[in-house]
Amino acid sequence: MIVQQYKEMLGAKSVIRTLSEAAAVRAKEIGPENVFDYSLGNPSVPAPPCLKEALLSLLENQDPMSLHGYSPTLGIPSVKEAIAESLNERFDMHYGPEHIFPVSAAAAAIAHALRAVSEPGDEVLTFAPFFPEYHPYVDLTGAVLKVVPADTAAFQINFEAFSRMLNEKTAAVLINTPNNPSGAVYSEETLTKLADILSARQKEYGHDIFLISDEPYREIVFDGKKQPYVSKFYANTISCYSFSKSLSLPGERIGYLAVNPACPDAATIVNMCGQISRGIGHNCPTSLMQLAVAKVLDQTADFSIYEKNRNLIYDCLTDIGFEVVKPAGTFYIFPKALEEDAVAFCQKALAYDLVLVPADTFGCPGYFRMAYCVATEKVERSLPVFRRFAREVYGK
Repeated sequence: MIVQQYKEMLGAKSVIRTLSEAAAVRAKEIGPENVFDYSLGNPSVPAPPCLKEALLSLLENQDPMSLHGYSPTLGIPSVKEAIAESLNERFDMHYGPEHIFPVSAAAAAIAHALRAVSEPGDEVLTFAPFFPEYHPYVDLTGAVLKVVPADTAAFQINFEAFSRMLNEKTAAVLINTPNNPSGAVYSEETLTKLADILSARQKEYGHDIFLISDEPYREIVFDGKKQPYVSKFYANTISCYSFSKSLSLPGERIGYLAVNPACPDAATIVNMCGQISRGIGHNCPTSLMQLAVAKVLDQTADFSIYEKNRNLIYDCLTDIGFEVVKPAGTFYIFPKALEEDAVAFCQKALAYDLVLVPADTFGCPGYFRMAYCVATEKVERSLPVFRRFAREVYGK
C-alpha cells in the first residue's frame, strides 16, 4: 500500500513551482523575453570567478578519490575547521569544527535541526510571512507547525501574538532573516527581544526551546547594512546556512548547520546529526563542493544587481499606488495586492504575462511575492506592463 500522507500532498503542490512551470510553457508560446516571470527565487547573477578558480585548482591538483569519494559522516574536517574560523572572524563567535555539520543546503540543515530538537507532537513556531515549504519540513517530522500572524507594518515580529502562542509544547522557533518573502531584515532590537522572551520561557517551562535560524540570504542585505548574526543573541541557536544564494550555487546543494558553541549540547547535536542523516538520506554532501566552498567562504556573487532591481520595482510600485514595505535584503518584494483576493489579483496579472505569487501559502492573504532575481533589462521592460495592468484592471 502506498503512503496516503504523501499521496495527499500531490494535491497541494508548491504554488511557486506551479507558476514557474506555467511561465516556462508560456515562454515557448510567445518567447521568454515576453514573459515577466517573478515566481521562482533562482539566483540570476553568476557565481564569483574565485569559485571557478577554486574548482579548477582542486580538479587539477588534488587526488580524484578525495574529490569524488564519500566524505566522512560528519563532514570533511578541514572544511569544518575553515567554516568555524570564518564565522569566528566575521561574527566574533567561538565555533570549533565540532560545532559544524556540512549538509546539502539549508533545507537539509533544517531537516536535521528539527529532528535533533523536537519530538512528534511538539510545536514549532514560525512567523508569517514564511517560506511555504516550512510546512512539509516540520509536519513530516511529526511535530506541528504553528504560524504567528504577521506584523504587516514592518514585517518584524508580532510579539504580542508570539507571547500568546508560546507554550510548554513549544520545542523550537523557526525564523528566516533576511526574510523570504518580505525581504525584511530582523533588527538587533527584534532579535534581543526574541532572545529575552525565549530565555524567560525556558526557565518557566523547565526545558530548552531552540531557535532554528534559516539563513540562506544572510549576505544579501542592501543600503550598506548587515544582518545581525542571530546566534550572537541566544545560546540555543542552530544556524542553517546555504551557499545557494551567497555564491549563486542553488543546483550544487551545499551548506552547513552550525550549533552555537554556547549551547550546552552543541557538540552532541552535531554528532546526532550524523545519525539523523542515516534515516533521512541527507548524508555525505559532495566532497568536491565542500572543498571548493571552503576556499571562498568570505566571497559572494555581485548583489548590486539585486539592489538595482529592488529600487526600480519599489519606485514603480509605490508610484502606481501599491502598499509595500521596502525590502532591506534578499531578492524578494512583498506588496499588498490591489484587491483583497491576492489569488484573483495574480490570475488577472497572468493575462498581462506578469507571473506573480499570491501569498496565501506564505501566511499573508492579500499580499503577493515578486522574486526580482531576473535580468535588469527585463525588469525595466516589465514596469510599463505593470502600469498598464494596474490602470486597465484597477483604475490606478
